[in-house]
Amino acid sequence: MPAGAAGRDGGPGLGQPNAAALQTAISGLPNAVITGSLVDVGGTDGTWRGVSGLGDVAAGTAPRADARFRIGSVTKVFTAIVTLQLVAEHRITLDQSIQHYLPGVLPADFPPITVAQLLDHTSGLPGVDVGDDENDPAGFVAHRFEHPTPAQIEAALGGQRMSFPPGTEQQYNGVNYFLLGTLIEHVTGHSYASEVDRRVIRPLRLSDTEVPAATDYRIPGPKLHGYLAVETDGSTRLVDVTRQSPYPWAEGGMISSARDLGTVMQDLLAGRLLPSAELNDMFTVPDVPYLGLNQCQLGNPGRACFGMGLMSTTIDGVTVWGKTGSRPGYTDGVFATRDGGRVLVYAFTPTSESANTGPFILGIARAALS
Repeated sequence: MPAGAAGRDGGPGLGQPNAAALQTAISGLPNAVITGSLVDVGGTDGTWRGVSGLGDVAAGTAPRADARFRIGSVTKVFTAIVTLQLVAEHRITLDQSIQHYLPGVLPADFPPITVAQLLDHTSGLPGVDVGDDENDPAGFVAHRFEHPTPAQIEAALGGQRMSFPPGTEQQYNGVNYFLLGTLIEHVTGHSYASEVDRRVIRPLRLSDTEVPAATDYRIPGPKLHGYLAVETDGSTRLVDVTRQSPYPWAEGGMISSARDLGTVMQDLLAGRLLPSAELNDMFTVPDVPYLGLNQCQLGNPGRACFGMGLMSTTIDGVTVWGKTGSRPGYTDGVFATRDGGRVLVYAFTPTSESANTGPFILGIARAALS
């Protein structure tokens, strides 16, 4: 569908997406910090797809609406789904400690941390600096094919102190989902990648989605190219970082497309991936303070905003659920109203990890929900 074209007629609720507002929200690309973008709006209230800017700077071509991209922390949605499926199968218990399932994985002086607390980021575990140079474009370019293992990341917790007592506050922390990936492998006896494939990718026929092997640096098929602006000898050049290590694994290493992510969200909401009890867990936000910079400031500043794998935010009076993600060269997100009337997937390619892309994301969200 060409940029700005509308899909089927809208139904009740928000109604047909506002094509003009959506196209305006992603217009003006490429600019100083974003090379290209794509947006896919779906759900029962109508559809719209649009692109802007460049999907391949070297070739001078626009993004393809079916392009694949690195989804970063949207991977956590897949990890949470698989974990909660195992809960539904009575192979994992939410209130059991991770130390029970994985003896010795955490320092001996750490208190018991439940599976539920890993899923909703109330574990209190300290963050880990994995040395990937994400905030240093030149450093990342130089080391973009290096990949610490999950075991190395977990081992880096040694000698650190808990951030807060488990369950008393919420703080977003990727270490939680490395541990969940390890838990999935321990309980099933299979690789994380194979369980995601068997439980989510194949049942939903997600042809663009995969968990790449640690040494598979490519994005197969049509793709959004990611870039970083690197300063060298007083000048700035764009470096294509499309090929990079997918080391974030269960925390943020997957590849997908807008179509596939929209399918995951719609099937999740429809109850085709989880029983009702476990699905409700994804939408249950603990009533605790949020420690540090709240990623859901538009919703309830200073309070928790994450359920088990999903985050909640309210934009112009409309509450949506989903997840954001990023990797160097990529930023994306998938969000939906609880009734499935509106499902929004966006992806764009910022040239700096420190660029303020919040207004761009907010513009897309407001246009999608108008």
